Amino acid sequence: MLAIVNVIAPIFALIGLGYCAVRFKLFPASGIDSLIAFVNNFATPCLLFYSMVTSDFRAAFNLAIIGPYYFGAFVCFAVGIFVAMRFYGNTKGEGVSSGFSAMFTNTVLVGLPIVARAYGEGAMPVLFSIIGVHGAILITAGMLTMELMRRDGRPLGEALLIAARRIALNPLLWGIALGLIANFMGLTLIEPVDAFLTMMASAVVPAALFGIGGALNEYKLSENWSQALVLSLTKLVLHPAICYVLMVWLLRVPLETARYGILLSAMPAGINSYVFATYYNRGVSVAANTILIGTVGSALTIAMWLYLLSL
Repeated sequence: MLAIVNVIAPIFALIGLGYCAVRFKLFPASGIDSLIAFVNNFATPCLLFYSMVTSDFRAAFNLAIIGPYYFGAFVCFAVGIFVAMRFYGNTKGEGVSSGFSAMFTNTVLVGLPIVARAYGEGAMPVLFSIIGVHGAILITAGMLTMELMRRDGRPLGEALLIAARRIALNPLLWGIALGLIANFMGLTLIEPVDAFLTMMASAVVPAALFGIGGALNEYKLSENWSQALVLSLTKLVLHPAICYVLMVWLLRVPLETARYGILLSAMPAGINSYVFATYYNRGVSVAANTILIGTVGSALTIAMWLYLLSL
């Protein structure tokens, strides 16, 4: 148990520092968006590019891990929609937004640092094989479902065009794509480039965790906390449980490898859940509360999964 505490304590200490710094006006709240933009648009693409160049990606591309991860995500998507509409009286658009919050994982800001600290650099190639298509698959699925279900949606062709544009402009995907090209071409990084990428990559963890902590100040609990709690538990418990059953029990993936994907699936909802909700103006407060409850609650559930995966 002490080993588990040693893994997660520094992570959530950084998140807590970011929250307190903004809460007590030691860091400007207006600077959080810029900090997260730096992480998402510059530092993390450099980290992804460097990791793809230096990793044996082809050996890490394991469909027995990737498949269950995304199957579990889509099950959570469907469960979130059903619960929101059946038990909380949400409209179709609000239901899709809620389902998206139960599906979309915070892979970069929380997942990467926690899995890396728990299992080391050996886990990174497997993580990047999941993260590489994470936004492309889930955002596209969410947008198409929204357009098909809500009554005032745009034409399907316009939804497809918007989804394609968002994917093409995603800097995280560019970092992975360019890194893959360099890897397959067998390119070797010269010293100044290697040093630059290493420095940028080292900024991801502290900046990302501080930023997500500061951003939590924007999310306030409201009357829909019950729905947000159910969505958070769907993301934090159901998703990794599905991954565990499929990977370990059904597909017989060695736990030493499967745990990388299982632990990543146990991360809370990502900020893109809030972005998605605000883009369509559907279920915005539910998405915000799901991020808040999920991020705070994940301190306990991640410790639980670390313990179970160590047995």
